[in-house]
Amino acid sequence: MNIGIVCYPTFGGSGVVATELGKALALKGHRVHFITYSQPVRLDFFNENLFYHEVYIPPYPLFQFPPYELALASKMVDIVQNEKLDVLHVHYAIPHASAAYMAKQILITKGIRVPVITTLHGTDITLVGKDASYEPVVTFSINQSDGVTAVSADLRKETYEYFAIEKDIEVIPNFINLDRFKKQDKSHFKAAIAPDGEKLLIHTSNFRSVKRVEDVVHIFDGVRKHVPAKLLLVGDGPDRPRIEKICRDLGLTSNDVRFLGKLEAVEEVLSVSDLFLMPSEKESFGLAALEAMSCEVPVISTNAGGIPELNEHGITGMVSNVGDVEDMVKNALFVLEDENLPRFKAAARAHAETFATDKIVPLYEACYQRAIDAQLTAV
Repeated sequence: MNIGIVCYPTFGGSGVVATELGKALALKGHRVHFITYSQPVRLDFFNENLFYHEVYIPPYPLFQFPPYELALASKMVDIVQNEKLDVLHVHYAIPHASAAYMAKQILITKGIRVPVITTLHGTDITLVGKDASYEPVVTFSINQSDGVTAVSADLRKETYEYFAIEKDIEVIPNFINLDRFKKQDKSHFKAAIAPDGEKLLIHTSNFRSVKRVEDVVHIFDGVRKHVPAKLLLVGDGPDRPRIEKICRDLGLTSNDVRFLGKLEAVEEVLSVSDLFLMPSEKESFGLAALEAMSCEVPVISTNAGGIPELNEHGITGMVSNVGDVEDMVKNALFVLEDENLPRFKAAARAHAETFATDKIVPLYEACYQRAIDAQLTAV
C-alpha cells in the first residue's frame, strides 16, 4: 500500500505512535509518506520506503496566526495526487481530521477518491475536543472519516459519551518495539547513580499538570523514608520549575532526584530502573508505562482512563485512585520488596509482549484495506 500519515512530530504519545507505525509499515514493504510541519523526532533511520513531506506555512500579515490547517489540507491534496496514495491516516483529531476531510473533498473534484482513517489518541477527545469552540468540527470530522480507531476501550467509551458519533470506533492499542525496549546491561550506569544499591524510581512525561508530577515527588519522598531510593525524572515541560521547588522544599537534593531532561534513548535509563511512577489524572493509554514494562519495570499508577487496561493490578504493578499518594507509597513499598520485585518485573515484560509491533500493526493494515475496499465498492 501507499500510505500517507499525518501527525504531530513531537515527543508526545500520538506522534511517537504514528512515527513508529510508519516505520513498521515501511519495513513490511509499504510506502509511507509523513506529512507534517517538521520531521518527526523518531523518524531517525533511512528506509527506501519512508518519505517526509514538510508542510510549509507562508507568512502573511493579515493572519493573526498562520493557517496551518489550510496549508496541511493543500499539502495532503498535493501528496495524494502526485504520490498516488491509497489511504490517508491522520493521528489526533484536531486539526488533522478536519484538514483531511477538506483535502478529500478537493480531491473528489479532481476525480480522486482516497479513504481517511482517523486515530483518536486522548486529549484530542478528553480535553481539547470537548471545548465548545471545537466540538462541532471534531464530531463532524470523525463522522466523515472512513475508519476510526481509538487507542483504548476507555477512550472509545468516552468518545461516544461526549460526541454524537455515528461511526464504529475500533480499539487498536498502542504497541511496542520489543527489540528496542528491553532490559539492557547498563550496570555501570546504575553503579554511578545508585552506588549503594538504592532502588531507582523513574517517571517520564511532558511535565504538564495532568501528569501530576508533584505526586511523583511525594510518592518518592514517602518511599525513601523506608527504603534507600533515588528518583529519575525524564522529560521537560511547564511544571518543571514548580517541581524543582517542591523538591527543594522537601529537602531533596540533586543527589536524591535527577532531572534528566528529554532523552531519546529512554530505554537505557529504564533498563536500570526498579519502579515506574504514573500518577496521572488522565491517560488514554499510557505509552510511557508500556515502554517501562517492556524493559521489565513494574508500574505504580492511577486507575484513570485506559491505564488499567495496561497495568494489571497485582500483576504488572499496582493501581490507586487519582491523588491517593499514601496508597501509592504503600503499593510501591510492596512491589519493591525483594521477594516481590522479581515476579512483578517478569510479569511486566510478559504483558508488554502482548502489545508487540507484529501483533498490533496488522490490525492497522486490515483497517486500511477495509476502507480501501469500501471506497472501491462505493465507486
